[in-house]
Amino acid sequence: MAENLNNQYIAFENSAQSSFGTPRGVRLHIAIFGKRNAGKSSLINAITNQDLAVVSPVAGTTTDPVFKAMEIAPIGPVTLIDTAGIDDEGLLGELRVTKSLQVMAKTDLLLLSVAADQAPDEFDVKIIQAAKARCIPIIGVVTKSDLGAGDIAVAWFEEQNIPCCHINNKTRDNIEQLKLLIVQYAPKDYLPETIVGDLLKPLDTVILVCPVDAGAPKSRLILPQVQVLRDALDAGAIAMVVTEKELSAALDKLVSPPALVITDSQVFATVSKLVPAHVPLTSFSILYARYKGNLREFMNGVKAIDELKTGDKVLIAEACSHYPSHEDIGRVKIPNWLEQKVGGKLEFSFAVGGDFMQDLSQYKLIVHCGGCMINRSEVLSRLAMCKEANVPVVNYGVMIGYITGILNRVVAPLIEQKIN
Repeated sequence: MAENLNNQYIAFENSAQSSFGTPRGVRLHIAIFGKRNAGKSSLINAITNQDLAVVSPVAGTTTDPVFKAMEIAPIGPVTLIDTAGIDDEGLLGELRVTKSLQVMAKTDLLLLSVAADQAPDEFDVKIIQAAKARCIPIIGVVTKSDLGAGDIAVAWFEEQNIPCCHINNKTRDNIEQLKLLIVQYAPKDYLPETIVGDLLKPLDTVILVCPVDAGAPKSRLILPQVQVLRDALDAGAIAMVVTEKELSAALDKLVSPPALVITDSQVFATVSKLVPAHVPLTSFSILYARYKGNLREFMNGVKAIDELKTGDKVLIAEACSHYPSHEDIGRVKIPNWLEQKVGGKLEFSFAVGGDFMQDLSQYKLIVHCGGCMINRSEVLSRLAMCKEANVPVVNYGVMIGYITGILNRVVAPLIEQKIN
């Protein structure tokens, strides 16, 4: 069985390039942690069966988290993350350790690497404690088995009730056993099965409203629009894609009303007037609030919008890095809408890409994007940070729906909860 499964892995790994277009945000994230020279980079090379990571006997060769894309059957697309040694030293070393620990926020499955010629210590305990606090499943990997039996490390993992295996970093022996453990212990619910498919039946008509403005990428759709379109097609629905300018004509051409209209949140005000009240309406951002995060948690934050006062600090969290245009939704439109609501100036800060400010207590409100570029674990981790700091958080679509007065309507297709 292991041999047959290994052949499947090899087939996937050799053809993985064809699937590298799978967005990182929907891949299972497998992070490798351990001390310096614990064989972490060699382990990535062994799993991928390629020399992707730089390997050196010099401690601290890996300085920043490194992301590698591949496929593992039958899981599918995954992202492997190589981290710096958790025992790094000095001022720069402390920064590397901090970066490594931040990877925990996006980790779905953790591999703890311990070299066979080393004994586990307080650094390894620190990793286990951090992972267990986040309910991240752990697999122990005793690396460099050519240097020793690793009996101490194996016994230690057994005491911790952590499944483990030996790996020879040079010959890559036992890598099949590790992959079997990955398949066995990888969380099955790291991402919901569908974005919108549960709201549609085969042959339902769904209209996707995709504005084309200065903020739209040239010659293509944005990622949420593409993924929702694919998800609707997978559900067997009939999808129509229009801008808000063609929406009325599209509705008029239909013999019967569409089962659902999905729009970009920034044109809620226009689209909600064009779509008859009896036709279900929602947005890409609200669908992603459910798919990547917790829609109810985002909805709980809307009351804070009414409590904002002139001069209050608001954090806009954008999970992707892009050059903002004069019509940028996060940098221009949302700040304008909020200041119009407040009737005065607010103080805005921006968390861009993978960065998320750690001191959140200074903010009266956090407005988060749909999170299409990060995985669900990281979105949920950010929600947990907001809750711990006692700072309300809303998602782009939820905020815009509330500001435009149609929040109850646009969340109705997804949940029963109402906002008064």
